[in-house]
Amino acid sequence: MLTEERHRLILSKLERESVVHVNDLVNYLNSSESTIRRDLNTLHKEGKLNKVHGGATSIKQVSINTKEEIVELRQNLNLDEKLKIAREAARLIKPNDMVYLDAGTTTELMIDFIEEKNAVFVTNGIVHAKKLIQNHCKTYILGGELKLITEAIVGVEAINSLRKYNFTKGFFGTNGVDKQRGYTTPDISESMVKEEAINRSKKSYILCDTSKFEQISSITFGEINKAIIITTKLKDKLYKEMTKIMEVDI
Repeated sequence: MLTEERHRLILSKLERESVVHVNDLVNYLNSSESTIRRDLNTLHKEGKLNKVHGGATSIKQVSINTKEEIVELRQNLNLDEKLKIAREAARLIKPNDMVYLDAGTTTELMIDFIEEKNAVFVTNGIVHAKKLIQNHCKTYILGGELKLITEAIVGVEAINSLRKYNFTKGFFGTNGVDKQRGYTTPDISESMVKEEAINRSKKSYILCDTSKFEQISSITFGEINKAIIITTKLKDKLYKEMTKIMEVDI
């Protein structure tokens, strides 16, 4: 395949998906990894995409909500909503469940309401793991790179750790929810861990206060129909046509 044709296909795929991964492009274009990386470097220098670790993101997309805030700044935002959502999510855990708990402020709050002790928990959250153990829950933590700003374990090793598990339920945080772009987060390393965990969960739940709707961050980690959304009163009823919504009375 000619270089120009590969570039056109890469940009076309990026336009549709907002993010592309090197491994996916290798299969998609039937090219070597070194060739794909050269293509991404060239397109980045030409200002046609934004090259990031493991792939590339759309220039248009990275101008939207790319900033990450440290956990301490996010913990008290919309706290009443988060507590209601966290309590409802904790009630879904049943005996013998194999549960994935994603790093995030609402999933952390959820631990305080977990009453079911005959379940197994896997998490990529450092604080989550400590709280689960203190709550007398059998807990496993993923291996990998520790990301300080979100206190989450991410990267290739975390994804490899996930591949040994099959979860009955997974609970996830998100930075944004959009009907077209799905569930999004600013960081590609964190998004890849979320995506893998969702794919390994029989049922996935997104814990989402109302401020997250119609927000888009740089990287999509799941389409809207990949998870059940737990939220408070939802104004835009179109979401209910796209996926299951659990509304909590606040």
